[in-house]
Amino acid sequence: HLVGSFPGISNDIAKPGVDEIPYDRTPLKAAASLMEMWSVIKRDIAFVHQPLLLFRSAQDHVVEPSNAEWVLSHIQSSDVEEVVLTNSYHVATLDYDAQIVVDTSVAFIERLSQPQ
Repeated sequence: HLVGSFPGISNDIAKPGVDEIPYDRTPLKAAASLMEMWSVIKRDIAFVHQPLLLFRSAQDHVVEPSNAEWVLSHIQSSDVEEVVLTNSYHVATLDYDAQIVVDTSVAFIERLSQPQ
């Protein structure tokens, strides 16, 4: 049984000696499903009014910076935090800026958890 696929994406990590445990292949059906979801995202992103914490790496070899710009320009939330990670690549949670991701996420959740 053959499954159409292409090589997986992995190890976009700046920190030496850290390895992501990736899938070795990406099935074509999964990629097609992802592409189909883009039309839903493009149609519905304006309905996002919830607070947003967006992390992106300054040097990411997987996702273009314009994706973050697009998200930020199309959501309707008035509570937006963008954090640009300067010392990590795509897999920031395994990279130099991992603690920034943790600390900023905790602070964001704690702030939103406060009674109003």
